[in-house]
Amino acid sequence: MRHLNALGFALSLTLVSASALASEEKAAPKADAAAGKAIATQVCAACHGADGNSTIPANPKLAGQHPEYLYKQLTNFKGKDGKPAERVNGVMSGMVAGLSDQDMRNVAAYYASQKPAGGQARGSRESIELGQKIWRGGDQSKGLPACSGCHGPAGAGLPAQYPRIAGQHADYTEAQLKTFRVGERANDPAKMMRMIAVKMTDAEIKAVADYAAGLK
Repeated sequence: MRHLNALGFALSLTLVSASALASEEKAAPKADAAAGKAIATQVCAACHGADGNSTIPANPKLAGQHPEYLYKQLTNFKGKDGKPAERVNGVMSGMVAGLSDQDMRNVAAYYASQKPAGGQARGSRESIELGQKIWRGGDQSKGLPACSGCHGPAGAGLPAQYPRIAGQHADYTEAQLKTFRVGERANDPAKMMRMIAVKMTDAEIKAVADYAAGLK
């Protein structure tokens, strides 16, 4: 019964996310990856790498990420249709300030087209094993769904719905889960990540981040 409840929870999040993103991306203008490369080289490369494979643990890898997700994050940093930014970050707000909506689509398309560099699981054996357990099966005792339910067994995510997590810097993943947990990051559809992260301890968050870093 607990397994079915967790499965139903993950399924409901999938449907909400799919509906929200489908509505947002309806009739979206075509993106130009070549134009995005020019912008990425000038604006984004210092932090995220020219090909999106950031070497700075605090900055996310963007290579191979789903373009819909990248575009959403950029618009959330900037704000859209007169609405204020949904995701607050001083550095990123400055970076996107001069970008048009089409620029952001182009940058998203460029980084999505790049090949992601492999990562490596870090931390102790115990931490990685705990991370694997949560990733694959969650924790039914406290209603924590498996990460794989949305992000896939190998962390590839699902285009237009859930981001790629495989190979992401563990420091970045850990930091984002903690900001979701306390509500400092609140741009997740239907509060899905906040509802999940609030059920996780520091050790569990670190374990998931450690394990996901090694997924390919």
